Amino acid sequence: MMNSKAQQLLASLTKFPLHNLHHYRTIAKVRLKWVKNRSLDHIIDVQTDIKAACLIKDAILRSPAGFLTSKSLLDSQKLLGLTVPTLRFIRRYPTLFEEYPHPKYPSLACFKLTQLGEMMQDKEIRVFEECEGDIVERLSRLLMMTRNQSLPLQSLHPLKWDLGLPHDFDRNLIKKYPDHFRLVKATNGLNCLKLVTWREEFSVSMLQKMNEKSIDDKNVISGYRELKRGKAALEFPMSFPRGYGAQKKVKAWMDEFQKLPYISPYEDSRGIDPNSELMEKRVVGVLHELLSLTIYKKTKRNNLRSLREELNLPHKFTRIFTRYPGIFYLSLKCKTTTVALREGYRRGRLVDPHPLARHRDKLHYVMRTGLIYRSKAADMLPHLESLVDNAEDNAGEEESDEEETIVDGEYNDSEAETGSDED
Repeated sequence: MMNSKAQQLLASLTKFPLHNLHHYRTIAKVRLKWVKNRSLDHIIDVQTDIKAACLIKDAILRSPAGFLTSKSLLDSQKLLGLTVPTLRFIRRYPTLFEEYPHPKYPSLACFKLTQLGEMMQDKEIRVFEECEGDIVERLSRLLMMTRNQSLPLQSLHPLKWDLGLPHDFDRNLIKKYPDHFRLVKATNGLNCLKLVTWREEFSVSMLQKMNEKSIDDKNVISGYRELKRGKAALEFPMSFPRGYGAQKKVKAWMDEFQKLPYISPYEDSRGIDPNSELMEKRVVGVLHELLSLTIYKKTKRNNLRSLREELNLPHKFTRIFTRYPGIFYLSLKCKTTTVALREGYRRGRLVDPHPLARHRDKLHYVMRTGLIYRSKAADMLPHLESLVDNAEDNAGEEESDEEETIVDGEYNDSEAETGSDED
């Protein structure tokens, strides 16, 4: 009779070919310098301001009084991810936030939403309603990537902004879709969001979808099955920093990497040798899929670290980001570390922006208008839609993802981050 180890090995061999299970790492020998991308850094900088403004807006709306005092905002800079004091930040945008003296304490400044801010909030509610089906799918797919199809709420809350989840998703969304999600208590006592039903139609990764069109019509059924089983050697889109793609050692490394079978992030990976190159490609695939699920194809590195065990990632998995600079970009803007998917951006713009991302761009336009034009901004309100659309059409024409600078020395992934990755 077979012992348990022999049975596990046999199960592994039936799922993955023998020669694929023993690809030992040679790529660790290739060391690349960190390269700064000014275009992506600028995008992250802008979106940090948009997120901070939205967090303040939501806090005002949740306040029973309908406003926030300057005193309540004093210690919020770190929480908002700002590099300037919160009061200085909020006063930059008079088209979104209105300042006035407290009714009882005139020396105490108060802030509420302007009429324009309230209008943008109404638009945001409509966008969330229109995208509800997409939100449910996005959240379902994230849970499907985990070991037990569940995640602690404390790991999900920091990802709300990036995944495009409404702030009350853990209440209203779960109640509305009991056939999709339910709240459970983990053995460690944490409240977790659990997937109720596995949906096969959600288990096709973004990389698989991108490659479906390339399958020959004659073999479309068998080819699709190979994609689903993770047997095909799917290639990740790559966009190297200038000069890297032409290096022979990097090209040889990437060619070998791309030839490895692609393991879907929705497949059970426990039978793969954790020290193999096959597992490394699987880790790249998981991170690629997770970033693809985000609205801006990016998130803070610490948000991913909190998902390590649930996604079956190695302890030092964040080294993957610097090992594959053609797929990922690490930004050190705003006193934190953000990882972005390079393919998500082209010429300084988000490729195929989500409706929520487009709405947030409009909000940013409102913010900029207040900063630049001040009192005249209200006169531009009737033309907001057309002005924003024109701004989107003209944005990025002269920007390029090629605007990169090689920084002396190598990026040290183990180096402690400055600032905070809190949401």
